[in-house]
Amino acid sequence: MATPHDPYVRVRGAREHNLRDVRVDIPRDTLTVFTGVSGSGKSSLAFGTIYAEAQRRYFESVAPYARRLIHQVGAPKVGEITGLPPAVSLEQRRSAPGARSSVGTVTTLSNSLRMLFSRAGEYPQGAERLDSDAFSPNTAAGACPECHGLGLIHRTTEDLLVPDPALSIRAGAIAAWPGAWQGKNLRDVLDALGYDVDRPWRELDPADREWILFTDEQPVVTVHPVRDAGRIQRPYQGTYMSARRYVMHTFADSRSRTLRAKAERFLTSAPCPVCGGSRLRPEALAVTFAGRTIAELAGLALTGLAEVLSASGGSDTARVLTEDLLARIGTVTELGLGYLSLDRTAPTLSSGELQRLRLATQLRSGLFGVVYVLDEPSAGLHPADTESLLGVLGRLKEAGNTVFVVEHQMDVVRQADWLVDVGPLAGEHGGRILHSGPPAGLADVAESATRRFLFDEGPVPVREVRAPSGWLRLRGVDRHNVRGMDAAFPLGVFTAVTGVSGSGKSTLVGQVLAGVLADRQATDDSEPGAERPSPGCASAEGLAAVDRLVQVDQRPIGRTPRSNLATYTGLFDVVRKLFAATDAARERDYRAGRFSFNVAGGRCETCQGEGFVSVELLFLPSTYAPCPDCHGARYNPETLDITLRGLNIAQVLDLTVESAAGFFADTPAAGRSLRTLLDVGLGYLRLGQPATELSGGEAQRIKLAAELQRARRGHTLYLLDEPTTGLHPADVEVLMRQLHGLVDAGSTVVVVEHDMAVVAGADWVIDLGPGGGDRGGRIVAAGPPAEVARTPESRTAAYLRVALRLG
Repeated sequence: MATPHDPYVRVRGAREHNLRDVRVDIPRDTLTVFTGVSGSGKSSLAFGTIYAEAQRRYFESVAPYARRLIHQVGAPKVGEITGLPPAVSLEQRRSAPGARSSVGTVTTLSNSLRMLFSRAGEYPQGAERLDSDAFSPNTAAGACPECHGLGLIHRTTEDLLVPDPALSIRAGAIAAWPGAWQGKNLRDVLDALGYDVDRPWRELDPADREWILFTDEQPVVTVHPVRDAGRIQRPYQGTYMSARRYVMHTFADSRSRTLRAKAERFLTSAPCPVCGGSRLRPEALAVTFAGRTIAELAGLALTGLAEVLSASGGSDTARVLTEDLLARIGTVTELGLGYLSLDRTAPTLSSGELQRLRLATQLRSGLFGVVYVLDEPSAGLHPADTESLLGVLGRLKEAGNTVFVVEHQMDVVRQADWLVDVGPLAGEHGGRILHSGPPAGLADVAESATRRFLFDEGPVPVREVRAPSGWLRLRGVDRHNVRGMDAAFPLGVFTAVTGVSGSGKSTLVGQVLAGVLADRQATDDSEPGAERPSPGCASAEGLAAVDRLVQVDQRPIGRTPRSNLATYTGLFDVVRKLFAATDAARERDYRAGRFSFNVAGGRCETCQGEGFVSVELLFLPSTYAPCPDCHGARYNPETLDITLRGLNIAQVLDLTVESAAGFFADTPAAGRSLRTLLDVGLGYLRLGQPATELSGGEAQRIKLAAELQRARRGHTLYLLDEPTTGLHPADVEVLMRQLHGLVDAGSTVVVVEHDMAVVAGADWVIDLGPGGGDRGGRIVAAGPPAEVARTPESRTAAYLRVALRLG
């Protein structure tokens, strides 16, 4: 029974996602960790139920008119929650921040630094004192007028836009133009404008070539397309866009990461000639503090910035502002992020780094009596940095707050005051509370998947280390904090790249190594076996041994609910063809397109194939209700009349991967996709599960499954950046079986990893460090795990020895 002084948050009847009428009591003023395998329902309980209800209650206290201006989440499916204080959510947002967002803006440290320069800076003789806005590249008062505060100028050249001048425009001379209809349209418009699109590019008049590539004009002309046999094509008004204009427009405005990456290949970037890359106006750069401009201080690692500020001295105003800055910087460096600089752009940060920056900001806020709900704060953290994280979480609790953490890192779980274990498995096989109490009590819960990893002290399985079949060597790696490094990656084995946060792991693997291999693949005219340098690397050897590069990251597989598991893996194409091949579909002349909810014809037009409609309630949260016509099925009644072995298309999309594997057991094309999804531990997901509902770990495993079902072609090198992020140790075991299987089949796997259990099972380890930022960027140790574990200089060694049980 809840009382006014009840010290518990009591949840009754939680039914969000797969939660099964959950009832649980969690004490306040504790560090409580929610555990369970991926998809078990722990995030649905912590974020989808507890935090969502706290947010809903807060919005009820806001004036009705103001509520209309705030994006509100719907009410969670829960009977009752009592004892719930206000809540702050620190999730790992996977949306891409803008290029103007930086470490300084995320932490608000840049605001304090600008105020320091405005109030205590050293101005030139006779110069007017500037407002703090004048020191920001994101305001009209401060931004360099030439580059608009971006610091870079993007340009293109004829050589980049037309790599093969022997080709004609019709044959594809202008490589920067889009493919398919849009590229054909531009060629047809040029033809209609009177330009010779069939003559080799190099033979065209130079003035014509200049206009075609670089004009800012956009003439409109009537196009009479060439008639194809059996197709009627009517004249239309076509608008011309030059190659440069198309590339710049795509690079600046396209939301497609693939299109932006393609456009970037046709651009050169150089520091702005006016501001030198500092992004600011000259009058702001004329002001100094401690002998440096604001751009110079923003470019220092936070540890270096703290050293400069500590030794600066100055007036009382300067002292007050520097003390505040130093205190704020201290919380960021305590979380292992001292290697970052204020001008480091947010898109280059990992989701774990972004979350820890927001956590540092909250630590300085001084709030108490609040529930903090954190999503895997240890993600992307080296074990050495996890110790600092635990100290910060402890301080939040000591300040009078409740800390709820969704976490897979067992070192964090062991430090919890209270443990809520959800499971036992994922999806429909989960959603139950297996244990709610002190962590030690989980030892008695036999069906918990977490128990074995929390308490298991058994011997480490002995595995024979594979011998390399060759070596891929990079010489003179020079990028970010990696300076003049030589690195050797063994082929035909499993390699783990380790090191503290900011030591240069992702730079070496995700940028330089991936860039060298991608550059080689993109160069069709290279001689067989040619070795050539690439940006960020002076030279590379052994590239000829790698036939194919595959990078598997944690970016979403789609940005809208229309993208789902079935569409991404290609399974939906198979399913739609099966429905189109039924007797009933053939009688009605229904083609495969009829069974797509993304196009008109078979979908429900009331909801446009979404399955739900938004109901606007003005000052109450907008709510989503099942479509009144299709009731959530997404298709019209005529399409749903067609069944395959008793199920219509909507019912098939509602099957879990596990159920679908049985349903399509006699369909090889579908069976292959489903088996690979089962192999990577995703049997609990529904075929039609929207991409927006998937975690980063799930998205990465779907990509891996899509890759596994493809036919093997030559020697493939797989690069994965922290593939265990978001995975329970039981799921990590499933994933590692697949990755080691790729190596056994003759491929090479390279992972950037912090999970010492994964590192201990590798054939080769490359440890970077010894610290982050300027204190990192070199190889501290390289060799088999047992050898690296004995390297005194390595900060990874001590934790690797524990994982290997070497004592």
